Amino acid sequence: MKTEDHAVAAGHSVDPARWQEAFEGLMARIAGRFARVEPRRRVGRLVLGLLSDLPRKNCWTIAEWAGESTPDGMQHLLGRAKWDADQVRDDVRAYVVEHLRDDQAVLVVDETGDVKKGTDTVGVQRQYTGTAGRIENAQVAVYLVYAGRRGHAAVDRELYVPRSWTSDPDRCRAAGLGDKTEFATKPQLAARMITRFLDAGHRAAWVAGDEVYGGNPTLRAALEERGTDYVLAVACSHEVTTGAGKFRADTPARKVPKRAWQKLSAGSGAKGPPLLRLGRHRPHRPRPGSRQLLIRRNRSTGELAYYRCYSPTAAVPLTTLVRVAGSRWRVEEFFQSGKGLAALDEHQVRRYPSWSRWVTLEGRTATRWPPCPPGRAASWPPSAVTSPPRLRRTCRRGPAPPSSRPSLGGACTRCGATAPCRPGSRRPAWAPAE
Repeated sequence: MKTEDHAVAAGHSVDPARWQEAFEGLMARIAGRFARVEPRRRVGRLVLGLLSDLPRKNCWTIAEWAGESTPDGMQHLLGRAKWDADQVRDDVRAYVVEHLRDDQAVLVVDETGDVKKGTDTVGVQRQYTGTAGRIENAQVAVYLVYAGRRGHAAVDRELYVPRSWTSDPDRCRAAGLGDKTEFATKPQLAARMITRFLDAGHRAAWVAGDEVYGGNPTLRAALEERGTDYVLAVACSHEVTTGAGKFRADTPARKVPKRAWQKLSAGSGAKGPPLLRLGRHRPHRPRPGSRQLLIRRNRSTGELAYYRCYSPTAAVPLTTLVRVAGSRWRVEEFFQSGKGLAALDEHQVRRYPSWSRWVTLEGRTATRWPPCPPGRAASWPPSAVTSPPRLRRTCRRGPAPPSSRPSLGGACTRCGATAPCRPGSRRPAWAPAE
C-alpha cells in the first residue's frame, strides 16, 4: 500500500467529530506539561499542521498554515519554551497503551535515517542508512513501536549519537547535548527504551527486531533476565549452540527435512503479504527457558532469513513465532506513514532539544489503525484515533480577519470552525476532504 493510499483510507474511515473529540482529549492530557497558555495552544496548532496536507512541513509552512505571520512562535516552542519532551513522551506512551492495549502486543525496535546537509545537525555524520540504501551524510534515530491487533504507534525514541560527536564535548554542548554524553550503540538504545517501557508498568508479550538487535548478546541477555519473550532476526553467519556444538545459523537450514517446512502467513507487511515457508530448530538449552531458531524461506526467491526466539516458559507454537516475526514490518509502516504523511524527516532543526520535541509531537500523529470493518463506518476508528481526516487550509465564508481566527478549542466567529483558519481561505482549517 502506498502512502497516498493511507491518506485516502483515512479520509473515508475517520469520523471528523469523533476524531476532534479524541484529539482534544489527548491535548488535554498533555496540557499540564506546559506552564504557559501560549505554548499549550501553539502545540495544538503545530500538531494539526503536521496532520495537514501541506506538501512540506516545517516551522515556516506550519506557521503560515496556522495563520501566524512569522515562524518565530513555532521555533520558540521547539527550541526555547519551557516544557519537557520526555514527560510528554510518557503521557503519549500511556495514551497509546491505554487505547491499543493487547495482551499479545509486540514491541518492535528499529532505526531510520534522515539524509542531511552540512555537519551542524545533531548526530549527523557519514553513515549507512536504509533510507538511502548506502552511506550518506545522515542523522539516525532508534524507535520503539507498540504493535497490537488494534493498531500500532511509536512510544519512544532515542537519537543515535556517533563517537565522532561524543568525543567532542564542545560540539555536543553547541548541539544541546550534555557535556558528559556517552556513546551508546543502537542495541543499547533499544535496551534503554524497552527498560523504560517496562519500568513504567506497561506490558508487552514480545520484543521483535532485525539483525542489528538480534546479533547483540547483551540485549538478548537483558531481555532474558527480565523474562521477556523475543523473536530477533540474526545474520546467516550468526552462531547458535546445539547439542553437537556451535554452528552458523545457515547450517541447520541445510539439514531441515522437507517435511519439516510449513507454509504459514506472517501477515501483511509494508511491501505486501509475504509468501513464506518456515521451519525451526531447537538449539541446545544450557539455561532455563525455551530457545529456538526460526528459519524463513521466501517461496518466490528461496531467500532464507533467521530468527532467534526465546520464551521463559514452555516452547511456543510455530504460528505464534511467525506472527511475532511478521510484526516487525509494522515499524516499516510507521516510518512510511511518519515520513510520507506527518513529516518525520522534514524537521529542519539542528539542536537536540528541538529534535526531541519535534519527533515526540510527530510520533503521536502517525498511529496506524486497521481498516474499517464492514458496517462500522459510523463508529470507526476507536475513540483514541490519532489518524486525521484529510486536512484543508480553508474557511467556509471567505477571507477571515485575524480577530475571527480561534485559538485551539475555540470556534471561528464567522464559520464556526473549531481549528485555526488561514487568512484568505475558504474552508475550516481541519475540514475533511470531500
